Amino acid sequence: MTNNVQLEKGTVVKSTGKAYNVRTSGGEVISCSIKGRFRTREIKTTNPLAVGDQVAFSRTTGTNEGVIFELEPRRNYIIRKASNLSHEAQIIAANLDQAIIMVSMANPETPIEFIDRFLVTAEAYSIPAVVMFNKTDLYDDDASDLHKYLVKLYEGIGYQTISLSVATGFNTGKLESLLMDKVSLLSGNSGVGKSSMLNLLNPSLRLKTKEVSDYHRQGKHATTFPEMHFMPFGGAVIDTPGIRGFGVIDLEKGETYHFFPEIFRVAANCRFHNCLHVNEPGCAVIEALDSGSVAWSRYRSYISILEGDDSKYR
Repeated sequence: MTNNVQLEKGTVVKSTGKAYNVRTSGGEVISCSIKGRFRTREIKTTNPLAVGDQVAFSRTTGTNEGVIFELEPRRNYIIRKASNLSHEAQIIAANLDQAIIMVSMANPETPIEFIDRFLVTAEAYSIPAVVMFNKTDLYDDDASDLHKYLVKLYEGIGYQTISLSVATGFNTGKLESLLMDKVSLLSGNSGVGKSSMLNLLNPSLRLKTKEVSDYHRQGKHATTFPEMHFMPFGGAVIDTPGIRGFGVIDLEKGETYHFFPEIFRVAANCRFHNCLHVNEPGCAVIEALDSGSVAWSRYRSYISILEGDDSKYR
């Protein structure tokens, strides 16, 4: 109860920034606004609520609308630096079982730094991450070689990967077991095939899809707002608008390497406990680069985050 208002509980399944669709345990969807100056206490963000949040709301009598009064404690969440306000964060989704980044090595090609920044953020918030390679039917020899290299790299670090082609159906049979009975975030650049994959899994969704731009070879936004879609085999997928970058936020400089698992393991052998793995003497990470046990691509991603160089990734 809040001031004698009868409250119900539900899950935010869509956010437009000003309005929130809340799904009750019975499957009813109520369009809600926020009560007054509602704010979260955890971190300064551009959005006080995110898809996946558990909330308490009150219905407006005689309508299919309501008002959100309370936010339940979050089990976890994943954030990125807001694209227009460099000192604020945007909560992408909350209460996740896993975070999936869908990437492609062609049409469009996903930058490796983008993948690493997503994985670092998932590590920082203790969310299991999966790297999903789509459009394998479009890979030429160079793209295929890069694809094989990245699969070996990320699986060697400890991440789960899956390679498929939504367009041809190659390996899509593994998707159901990956998503079943879990709440999954699905993120990635515009044009990598997120909406197409969801349409394949649940044809009743009929999500809009758009072709990749011939001029810039970049995807066009098909998803406008974050939304949770429920799968017929159990589980839910939070689809997000395609993003061209992933600005990392809220990481202490001296702890950044903690979220690169292979660098963190090697760093235990550094001479100094506060080693930043840049040019310090006795740095085991630099030695691992020379021996090949830490990949240069991952190290470059580490340095770009350490130096705060995220202008290309927001």
